[in-house]
Amino acid sequence: MDELLEILSEVKPDIDFKTETGLIENGLLDSFDIVQIVNKLKDTFDIKITPVDINPVNFNSAENLWAMVQKLQ
Repeated sequence: MDELLEILSEVKPDIDFKTETGLIENGLLDSFDIVQIVNKLKDTFDIKITPVDINPVNFNSAENLWAMVQKLQ
């Protein structure tokens, strides 16, 4: 989870990813941010993220992202 939080902070340093639960709902991440996150997650965790995985639920919080990463490993 710490690696994930580092990745997210690199992409958007001004967001508190530990507590934010509305990253998509509140418009804190845009499509460019999501592309960056997906690429970094693929490289860091050696996972394949399909278009089905790229949905608002998975990207709405760091916890949801971490659950997706664990599922794909």
